[in-house]
Order: sequence, then structure tokens, then C-alpha cells
Amino acid sequence: MKISLNWLKQYIILEQSPEEISEILTAIGLEVEGMEEIETIKGGLEGIKVGHVIECGKHPNADKLSLTKVDIGEAEAIQIVCGAPNVAKNQKVLVATVGTTLYAPDGEAWKIKAGKIRGEVSNGMICAEDEVGLGESHDGIMVLPEDTKVGQWAKELFEINNDIVYEIGLTPNRSDATSHIGVAEDLAAYLKVNTDHDGKITYPDFSAFKEGSGDGGIKVSLIDENGAPRYSGVKIENIVIKESPDWLKNNLKAIGINPKNNVVDITNFVLHEMGQPLHAFDAEKIAGNHIKVQTLAEGATFVDLDGKERTLHPEDVMICDGNDQGMCIGGVFGGLDSGVSDTTKSIFLESAYFNPKSIRKTSTRHLLRTDAAVTFEKGSNPNSTVTALKRAAQLMVEYADAKIASEIIDLYPQKIEPKEIPVKYSNINRLIGDDISRENVNNILEALHIDIISENDDSIIVKIPTNKADVLREADVIEEVLRIYGFNKVSIPEKVVSNISYKPKPNKPALRNKAADLLCGFGFNEMMAVSLNQAKYYEASEQDKLVYINNTSNIHLNVMRADMVHSALEAVEYNVNRQVNDLKLFEFGRVYWKEGEEIKEKEQLSITLSGSLYKESWMYSAKIENQGFYYVKSAVNQLLESLGVNSFQVSEIENEHYLYGIKYHRGPKVIAEIGVLHPKLSGKMGVKQEVVFGELDWNEVVKAGAKNKIQSSVISKYPKVRRDLALVVGDHVKFSDVESIAKKTDKRILKEVNLFDVYKNDEQLGEGKKSYAVSFEFQELDKTLKDKEVDKVMKSMMDKFEKNLGAFIRK
Repeated sequence: MKISLNWLKQYIILEQSPEEISEILTAIGLEVEGMEEIETIKGGLEGIKVGHVIECGKHPNADKLSLTKVDIGEAEAIQIVCGAPNVAKNQKVLVATVGTTLYAPDGEAWKIKAGKIRGEVSNGMICAEDEVGLGESHDGIMVLPEDTKVGQWAKELFEINNDIVYEIGLTPNRSDATSHIGVAEDLAAYLKVNTDHDGKITYPDFSAFKEGSGDGGIKVSLIDENGAPRYSGVKIENIVIKESPDWLKNNLKAIGINPKNNVVDITNFVLHEMGQPLHAFDAEKIAGNHIKVQTLAEGATFVDLDGKERTLHPEDVMICDGNDQGMCIGGVFGGLDSGVSDTTKSIFLESAYFNPKSIRKTSTRHLLRTDAAVTFEKGSNPNSTVTALKRAAQLMVEYADAKIASEIIDLYPQKIEPKEIPVKYSNINRLIGDDISRENVNNILEALHIDIISENDDSIIVKIPTNKADVLREADVIEEVLRIYGFNKVSIPEKVVSNISYKPKPNKPALRNKAADLLCGFGFNEMMAVSLNQAKYYEASEQDKLVYINNTSNIHLNVMRADMVHSALEAVEYNVNRQVNDLKLFEFGRVYWKEGEEIKEKEQLSITLSGSLYKESWMYSAKIENQGFYYVKSAVNQLLESLGVNSFQVSEIENEHYLYGIKYHRGPKVIAEIGVLHPKLSGKMGVKQEVVFGELDWNEVVKAGAKNKIQSSVISKYPKVRRDLALVVGDHVKFSDVESIAKKTDKRILKEVNLFDVYKNDEQLGEGKKSYAVSFEFQELDKTLKDKEVDKVMKSMMDKFEKNLGAFIRK
């Protein structure tokens, strides 16, 4: 939000320097993010004089140029070559003298030099409006009134202001400071409490406002009272659309708004002066002379001011005509055919209070972050609509030659009353951490226009002005007191008391860093996604477990994420759409779900691989087919081993998100899942290439690692013996069943059992069958194993596989 210092000074006397005011604004919660000195006319018209054209004829060497002599109040007239079609003898004009710097509309500077144009000397330039910053016209030179004094400097003739503009990072809770008067009131409160300032504000004077009679022939129906709790308006006739006065244009230019015409400029001015958005409808374009504030059916369309057709949501508040055709998205954006144009003669001026939540949803839904929408969504003052209406209407009477043609129409079914909040003095001092006297607290509240309606020994009940939509509870009132009292005035204790702290065991941050370092060593990059997802990502059967939120910032992100996989796929899609196809990502994050009425959460680690493992090379295939799964598995194995997690079961994955994969678990508690994501899932997220995904329950990993101590042993000098088996088993058989039988068969020389492939093919293996490829490693610490020792164990295991699991040994 931009605030002009010159504009502020129209309401409050300020003797402080711009820098001091900046510090005060930041101290009271209006953080100044930037401060800029500006000129209403760039360059300040330096070097430009009033001239009198005493001779004007055709250029001897160019048909479209004129050769002039201009008196600029010096000893001799100067010769200037001019290309404007309207230059003529006896005109009073603006002359940029040699050495003057002018600025193009885009801000680029250029200097006037003496020289020859088509063989004739030219010692300056006769200027058009846009060349000196006094307008936008470039149709010809700017002709001044005949009585303008020759030789006068232009900067003395025109109103030029230097100004300081503050860029304020307005937080969502400061509904009371969305305007210059709101900021002035906050400054006045601080200065009154902390300096000898009287705290007085000079409010706009519209006492000359005279209300018309009747409804002006326009009927207004407030149908959606929830979306628009208050709707005010007035009809104004005999309007003359013209340029705004300089003071009004200068105020708007200072805060970055380009003036358009007097009516539009006045509505913009009142918005930034009083914090009340207004909208002007061309009264002759209101079909049926009837305004309806309502919603329209889903799928209805509306053509906005930019000519874009928008499909409306059934919750969008619309300002419609008598034919139920939208003229404006209420509080957000105007329509193409209902606004003010150069031919407008009468208007209906709207001043309303719209439901902040409704405005936020609508503006976000349509990506329309207009000044009006931003003001309404913070919570404008519902009790200032008529005041702002009178201010704007009176300005139109003064500067648009208008006539107020109706009474003020004010539909306010249920008045919004100021909130009453009890506050304890003891809580004020406890939360602020300083001893503030009751008298000082009362003075601060008075300066903030917060009335004390009752008081006893230790508490008060205060009435909160309706422009402070964020002040809802005792702590909010105390925050208001602290802002004005001054954060810097809160005393700092002389002693700092602290306790000796010990790092917890296991140290989760250290383990997290260790895991991140290891994954970075595997070539993975850490990503960070928001903990929000779209409910549409999840199946209907999962909807009851989702944690829904009311996200007014982005209505599409309406649930807390229930898994990490959708965040990973969003990241893959984002990168692939930007031609970054080879991805290795990991993320630490939390997932959330509901069990009955209770909300659960846990910390997860996700690992994602998609595209090629390595850069393309003639020496080897870099594609991840048949490699990516094992690469991620290897990374997870290394990670678990380094964290001391070395005792778990391995089973085939049973998660529908995966095409195939394995899980590491301890009974029902899953430690990790690794697999290739099902194309249906990745395809639904817009990802066409294969994605390998691993997800670890970080709490289980830490817990399992904490229980185990990493042990070391002497490396055997005798070789390992490896044997592989292909077991055809039923779908109901798990790898853990195979592993359990193997380890019970031999506990002496069998060191490791590993599932390295799963194969399914109903035609080759039979329906309901699968093939496990399992490796077995044998070793003795004190001798070399003989084949017959290994064969004996292998035969015993195969017999048990066939008997207990119904396995068929593929040979």
C-alpha cells in the first residue's frame, strides 16, 4: 500500500521529518518497506520558459516543418524548427531551452541541444503536453492563454509538488489502516500519547451535501444479505465528464494511479482517502432501472471491464440489472458495458459493505486482486458507507457540475454493532511485560477512539470501532495498547535467567541432517512443498479421512495433505513442464488424517526419482527402467543402515499407489515403502514418465534406530557363497514367509536372505501365481564353506518351501 506524505498532511499536522515519520509508522505496525521522493512532473519543468511565437513560416527544405522565431524574454528572439501542425504566429507556448532535460513517457531522459534541422538552426524546442509531463496529448504543441507572461519559468506557472511516498507492507489484520485517514488516525494516536501533539484530525468537509428526493427512478433490491450486509447508493445527474483538477490528479499520481476522468478519479480518491470502495454505474445502462444484489446460478457468464468472459460461481455476489444480467462482480471488478464512459450523463453511485470472506473467495477464484477487493477482504468499516457516499457525491457536484437526484438509498437489514470486550489491567501488564499505569492505558484507548463503557477495580469493558475488524478479544485490545505505547519502551530486565539444556536422545535434528547429507551424496536435492493439497486428488473412499481447511488465500488447496506422494508428483510435473526431466528429490514433511473426530499427524521422508539416473552418455543407458527402483532401494538401505535400523521384515507392497514395490516393516508398523508409482496415479497428476517413489515413516525410523546400537565385527577372511532360487508361489504368500522359513532352517551359516525380483504372468505361471527371485548368502567365520554343506541347507529349505508354502521351485 502506498501512502503520500502530502496527502497525509491534509488531515494531520506533522512536524517530524519524513524519516522520523517512517520510524513511527513501522513502530505502530505499519511497516515501511520503502520510501521514495517523487515529483508530480518529472524534472520539475526545469529549463522550460513561456515563449511568444513572433514569426512562423514554412521550412525551406521540409514541407512538414515550420521555421519560427520565439521571444522567451531574453535580449533576442531565438529560432526554432518545429514539426507540430498547429504552431502559428502570436501563440504563447512552452519552450524547452538548450540544455534542458526532458523525459519520455517511459521515463527515459534526453537533452535539448542546439543544432541544425534540414539545414536550419534550431535553438530549443516548442513542447507538447506529453513532452513536459503536463498531459498525455501529442497532437500538437501546448498553446497557453494569451495573457500568459512571456519569459516566465514554467515551474512558476504550473502547480508542481514534491512528495514523499511510503510503501507500507500492510498486514491482513490492519483493516483500520487501508486509507490515508486511517493511517493519519493511527499517527495521531501515537503522537498524542508520546509527544505534545494534540492528536486532532481534520476530516473532509462535505457539509454542503444536499440530498435529493425520491429514488431517482432506480429501484434497489438487496437479495443476498449475507454477501452484502449493507448496500448504499445515490443517483447523480447532469454529470459532465472531464479532466480532474490538478490537486486530485497529483494525489492519485503520487500513489501510482493514473487519472482517467473526474468521476472515476473521485471514486479512486475516496477509496484511498477513507478506505471505502465505491463503484459508479452509468444510470442509462441499468436495464429496467432496477439494481439487484444477488448471486447467479452456477455456469452463468459475465463479461468484465477488460472484455474477458468469466464463468461465475454460485457464491459470487453480483450487482445485476432488472434482467438479472451481471453489471459488476460485487466489490471486485466492474463490467464491460455498465461503467462510466465519455458520454455518461447520470450515474448510480454504489457504496457497500461486502462480506470479507465472500470477497476473498471470489477475488481469488477469478484472480482479480483489485484495490477494492483487497480493502473489502480485510474488513472495511460497515458503518462508513453513507459517509463516503456523501463525500464522493459532493466532490462530483463541485468538479463534475453534477446534481444529486435522489435520496441516499441505504439497505442495512441487520446493523453491525461495535463489539464490547472485557479487558483486565493485570493482563495488560502481564502480556506486555511492563508496568503501564491505568491512566496511560485509558489515554491510549481514548486516542484510538476505543470507548471505555464501564470500569471497576481491575477491569474495563471497551467498545471497539467497527473499522477495527481484527480486534475480537482481550489480547487484540492489548496489542492495540502496546502498538501506541511503543515496543521500544518495554523495559528489558537486567537479569536473563536460563536453564541448562541437553540435546534429546535420539537427537532428531541431527539424524535428519545426517539423512539429508547421505541422500545428497546419492545425488538427490531437497525440496519443500506446502502441507496443503487439493481434495480432488483423493479417491471418494478417502474423503472422510481428509482434514479440510477454510483456505481463503487459495480455495483449491482445501485439505491438509494426507500423503507425500501428491506433493512429489506436483514437483515432478512442474519441472517436466519446464523441460527438466531428470529429477532426484527428497522432502521431510508432515502428513495429516482424521480418525473419527481426532486429527492425526506424523513426520515422513519422501524420496522421488524420475527421468534418467545419469547424464546421457554413449557408454551406457541412463534410463531408469529396471534401474531406478534399485537405486532408490539402495539409497533407503544405506540410509537405514547408517541410522542403525537393521532389523526389519521385507514384504511385497500392498499399496494401490504403486505398480510394484516392497515395504520394510516390523509387524504391522511400516518403516518404509519403495516402488514404481502406478501410471494411473502419476498420469492423473499430469506425469507421463516413470516415477520411483519411496516414503519413510520418520518417527518409526528414529525409534527403531534408537533401540539398536551399531555393532562391528571382524571381517571374515573366508568367502561368501551365494545361491539363488526362483519360487513360484500363490499371491497370498509374502516374502516375510519365505524369509522366516529360511532363517529357522539354519541359524549358523545363513547370513542374509534378499528378494531381488518379483514376476507375475498368468499365462506362464498360472492365475493367482507369482515368482519370487530370492538370494541366499552363506559364510563361516573360521573356514571355507564346502558345496555339500550349502547344498544340504538349500535342500532342507526347498523342501519346507514346497511343503509349507506350496511353492514350485523353478529350475
